[in-house]
Amino acid sequence: MEQLSLFDDRERSAPLASRLRPSSLEEFAGQEHLVGRGRILRQLIEKDQISSMIFWGPPGVGKTTLASIIAGKTKAEFVNFSAVTSGIKEIKEVMNTAEMQRQMGKRTVLFVDEIHRFNKAQQDAFLPFVEKGSIILIGATTENPSFEVNSALLSRCKVFVLKALETKDLVKLLEHALKSPAGFGNQNIQITGQQIEAIAAFANGDARTALNTLEMAVLNGEMSAEGIQITNEGLEQCISRKSLLYDKTGEEHYNLISALHKSMRNSDPDAAVYWMCRMLEGGENPLYIARRLIRFASEDVGMADSRALQVSVAAYQACHFLGMPECDVHLTHAVVYLAMAPKSNALYRACESCKRDVKEKRAEPVPLVLRNAPTGLMKELNYGKGYEYAHNTEEKLTRMQCMPDSLKGRIYYEPTEQGEERKVKERLQKIKEWKNGDRNDVE
Repeated sequence: MEQLSLFDDRERSAPLASRLRPSSLEEFAGQEHLVGRGRILRQLIEKDQISSMIFWGPPGVGKTTLASIIAGKTKAEFVNFSAVTSGIKEIKEVMNTAEMQRQMGKRTVLFVDEIHRFNKAQQDAFLPFVEKGSIILIGATTENPSFEVNSALLSRCKVFVLKALETKDLVKLLEHALKSPAGFGNQNIQITGQQIEAIAAFANGDARTALNTLEMAVLNGEMSAEGIQITNEGLEQCISRKSLLYDKTGEEHYNLISALHKSMRNSDPDAAVYWMCRMLEGGENPLYIARRLIRFASEDVGMADSRALQVSVAAYQACHFLGMPECDVHLTHAVVYLAMAPKSNALYRACESCKRDVKEKRAEPVPLVLRNAPTGLMKELNYGKGYEYAHNTEEKLTRMQCMPDSLKGRIYYEPTEQGEERKVKERLQKIKEWKNGDRNDVE
């Protein structure tokens, strides 16, 4: 007997992501900053007042889907154009047809997927038709349009930046796929909330990846009379990361980042690298880890080694450029550097102490001596009167008071003896002694 497939009919032979492509803004997941109620792009789509625009964002965040929604809403002729398969000949043919439509009073909306793949000559072919209104151009790109789209063409387009979907958006999308008749709504799919979270975490902001992974998990699930059971073992094979099944937004997530932070603070590079790798293997976004390292560099190292901040920022940029798995070594570089750097929390204490004063004390006016006086009236009101320009002095210092009177003598930054901050402490002490008149020179 011929074995029946879950996806024998034509409709179900299409990939899950295609079957579930939203046809309206109500079904669209994420990008609330653009298509939420009252947002400009939503209004343009709903009013059919589309102008030339570029959708810029990572893969799987809805660029093509938004174009599809526009196609369903606009009364203009909608032409879908691929930069991968089209050349200048095809461009000119479409442009000539659009110009004829314009002369007949009809608009043409041209959607160009992966517009960054067009070279300069191909992009130039669009320009005269965009300028005279023959077409309304909508381009989609994963690359920075400032570098990949001709400046003349870019200046005539509004750029909308689409963000990677949040985990909660992907969870909502996956749950919809399990309930929708176009997805698995007609089948009994037994899957846990933790497994759904794991798929969403693995997708890393990409809706297409999330849906493809769910589809693979269902196809590899255990079939029984009750339905299809998604097992952890089967899901691990789909996502290739066993520890993704930990709750990335719950206690374990915070336990791991706490362990990383405290291991670096305790100058234990081996433990710090271990906890970092645990987070990466668990599906943590490397940019999240890099952001925590940047915070640590100023909070726990600070002026004891100011290069720590530079290393951390460089690691973040490397993660942004390369992504996983290549960027793991850059994170290791930064983690080990921070663990081995001398430690000082003087900047953190200064910041927290100052924030308390700002919140608890009244907002002091800026002393007149520190105010600019660009107008005659301000000069009459003594703005800037008595200001001393430090560069005009041999010491590059003055004894001018910069604090409000109510905070005179208040100290926030108290440098430590750690690392390079020892030199900062010595210099600050000399500056204070000079300002108090206790010494005549400052090195």
